[in-house]
Amino acid sequence: MALLVRGGTVVNADRSFRADVLCDGGRIVAVGEGIEAPTGAETVDAGGAYVIPGGIDPHTHMEMPFMGTVAVEDFFSGTASALAGGTTMIIDMCLPSPQSLTEGLDQWSEWAQKACADYGFHVAISGWNERTPQQMAECLDRGVNSFKHFMAYKGALMIDDEAMFQSFSRCRELGALPLVHAENGEAVFRLQQQLLAQGITGPEGHALSRPPHVEAEAVSRAIMLARITGVPLYIVHTSCRETTEAIARARADGQRVFGEPLAQYLVLDESVYQNPDWEFAASRVMSPPFRSKEHQKALWDGLASGTLQTTATDHCAFTLEQKKMGKDNFTQIPNGTGGMEERLKILWHFGVNAGRLTPNEFVAVTSANCAKIFNVYPQKGCVVAGADADLVVWDPLASHTIRQKTHHSKLDVNVFEGITVTGVPAVTLSQGKVVWRNGQLDVTRGAGRNVARPAMAPMFEAQSKWNELTRPQGVRRQPAMHQSP
Repeated sequence: MALLVRGGTVVNADRSFRADVLCDGGRIVAVGEGIEAPTGAETVDAGGAYVIPGGIDPHTHMEMPFMGTVAVEDFFSGTASALAGGTTMIIDMCLPSPQSLTEGLDQWSEWAQKACADYGFHVAISGWNERTPQQMAECLDRGVNSFKHFMAYKGALMIDDEAMFQSFSRCRELGALPLVHAENGEAVFRLQQQLLAQGITGPEGHALSRPPHVEAEAVSRAIMLARITGVPLYIVHTSCRETTEAIARARADGQRVFGEPLAQYLVLDESVYQNPDWEFAASRVMSPPFRSKEHQKALWDGLASGTLQTTATDHCAFTLEQKKMGKDNFTQIPNGTGGMEERLKILWHFGVNAGRLTPNEFVAVTSANCAKIFNVYPQKGCVVAGADADLVVWDPLASHTIRQKTHHSKLDVNVFEGITVTGVPAVTLSQGKVVWRNGQLDVTRGAGRNVARPAMAPMFEAQSKWNELTRPQGVRRQPAMHQSP
């Protein structure tokens, strides 16, 4: 059935303008003033509000087995929560065994059948063997154009430099984007042991064992490997000033390096780990940890300047009971927090309302840039004829106080508890259907689609030309002449 969003101001990353938006068959079919509603069409009144592309969260962990337990958020509850917050697509991290990337992708794809919003996958490379290059190609055939590399979690997901070099090189060949979780895993491990030996067992030890420098070192190393292998690079959960500066230097030197701060990092700081309530502190444990406020400023400045391009949540939901696995040893606290439902509200309130971002920049860092980087633009991330009808009617004047008891996640805690924000989604459309309106969800289990992301995004065309023009050349020498003694 056709649906007309009438009377709003369309906000795309490049411009804003008054227009109606007509949707039919899950797509936007017309954008302009004075569009007549077809007979029988549903009408959504957007007068006085903005009409923006649905958000894309490029970093989530649904149902993830990790640290001896499993994240409680499944693909249905997670995507429902996302839709309530104006996010209409997630890209989830598939963490297969190194022996079979495709079997892991099969498992995540099966879990995702419950999703009520669109989704895609990144596939993690946690080891290297003779089958890996071909399996990476098979993942591409199934719509995956990005591969994640953990430089942390020694003894589990951590990958060494040799394997990362091989994987980056294969990504270049395939036109796939490498992602890195950048922390020096060896340094983290040693610091953890030192802190435990000192008797520091609480959540504060988590932050102390992962200072900004262990992130900065790994980021610099990953950037150098990307430069050597001739491939673009995406840094997930960028958390600190040093990382932002490293990305800025690389981009100023002509490298295509992208940074992804989390909504949590933009407003929460390391003081949470000093809270005397163990559960409060442990519920905020994630990696990298929250930083001091000086790092928040660097992240906001990075978003405003374009040094950092996207925002995510790393939504990985572990309950308080699960967090208690590390009651006597902070290294055993499952790493992860929530945030999908709150991301857009946080970015608008502390970004747009505070003068740090324009509405157009808000759209860029919550959807458009992500769609471009992962090669689904303008199918996603833009209000334009032909795009998917994933839209949000955004009310910039409405206020909401974030509470665990009213959020839609399965989590029994909300790290943004008690924060009042101004600017919320009044209506969310997924595939041209109203799924959130007036504080009520109306979602269908299994309605979400796996969105194929083609390889060879435009940046790879330029990168390939550059690689060819700058490839090493041997020296042509004349054959040596035989000389008689």
